[in-house]
Amino acid sequence: MRKHILIVLGLIVLVIIAGVTYVGWPDTAQLPADQVTGRRPTISDPRIQTIPTVKVADVVGWRDGAAPVAAAGLKVQPFATDLDHPRWLYRLPNGDVLVAESNSPPRKGGGIHGFVMKLLMGKAGAGVPSANRITLLRDADGDGVAETRSVFMTGLNSPMGMTLMNGMLYVANTDALVRVPYSDGMTKVTAKPELVVKLNGGGNHWARTLIPNTDGKTLLVGVGSSSNIAENGIDAEKYRANILQVWPKEKTYRVFAAGLRNPQGMAINPQSNRLWTVVNERDMLGSDLVPDYLTQVEFGDNFGWPWYYWGGYPDTRVEQDNPQLQQYSKRPDYALGPHVAALGLAFSADAKLGGRFANGAFVGEHGSWNRKPVAGYKVVFVPFAAGGFPAENAKPIDVLSGFLDKDGKAQGRPVGVATDKAGALLVADDVGNRVWRVSAAEKVAAR
Repeated sequence: MRKHILIVLGLIVLVIIAGVTYVGWPDTAQLPADQVTGRRPTISDPRIQTIPTVKVADVVGWRDGAAPVAAAGLKVQPFATDLDHPRWLYRLPNGDVLVAESNSPPRKGGGIHGFVMKLLMGKAGAGVPSANRITLLRDADGDGVAETRSVFMTGLNSPMGMTLMNGMLYVANTDALVRVPYSDGMTKVTAKPELVVKLNGGGNHWARTLIPNTDGKTLLVGVGSSSNIAENGIDAEKYRANILQVWPKEKTYRVFAAGLRNPQGMAINPQSNRLWTVVNERDMLGSDLVPDYLTQVEFGDNFGWPWYYWGGYPDTRVEQDNPQLQQYSKRPDYALGPHVAALGLAFSADAKLGGRFANGAFVGEHGSWNRKPVAGYKVVFVPFAAGGFPAENAKPIDVLSGFLDKDGKAQGRPVGVATDKAGALLVADDVGNRVWRVSAAEKVAAR
């Protein structure tokens, strides 16, 4: 008996030593994050990890009137506070703003994986139950603060994307696309949501984003993968890692584009009338790989996941080969940096933040959990050229930073971005539980 006890104690000591060793020496970036951004990022050799680097900013919240830091010529103020994990924003035609207060649904599974996921979510400020609610914010007097707030819609399941089309408000739950009738100025939904199509849920990447397609008849829904690199089998990824095209009248859908590990913010580029999205790429190839990206998406595109990344680099960890896909894997248009967790996307067509931010895209970077040093935790602007693509040598410009305090702890984490009726930029901060409003300083003339 004593021998068995000693063996068990020895194993426990080994586990503790292994854990301390891992925490003390995670994979550290060998490239500055800036070098892995832009149209031609540095794609270094992968450093395959059995255990991921864990480096997430502990959450402290906004204290003593602290606020993010706006870029020169801009100012920031709270648009709404005391929200419950606000993730996504949608501006209604009358200027009211809908905010999805949402979080991951309860995760199944225990063991070491479940324990680690729960620990990480808690550290990142995502360990709270989902409010499953959409709240309406109204700034009737135009002072940049929402003085009216009402519970707009409840009874949802981890909602995220919202959009209007043909008199109906569509909401993307984690497991279904639903709709309700909408009329201008309404402040509360009383109708029972109608199911349009079911969406495959479970696993990782719960958030579903949603926009109308340019044809005026269909919707586009972003559905992330259920895993990192299809480690649970490719069958578990059916209709995942896709942008789906939905015909709401017929209640049918098809795959519009594939090989996108976790497509989040989607928007139509007003210059070209083409679809763009931001995508969260794969983990455990080191702190320098793989960059999240911003890209144009056409019908039939395949960006390579899980077999390939950045236009054809093979991921040797994927068990089932797919060599014929390599030459067809589309290279993304613009790298945002490794593990920045790009989520929000909005083009600047109706923003009034001065000439520097006149033509391009705003991106909300939620922030890394698996890079040393951390990356993201800010809102950036990607300048575009006249042809409808990011400018040749452009790097992301910080629009709103300071989400990390002087000790590297998270005061907030940006998610969805949208412009308001006055041309300011609204930013959902799910850890800070507020929506920020970024506007031009008085000395910056509106364009």
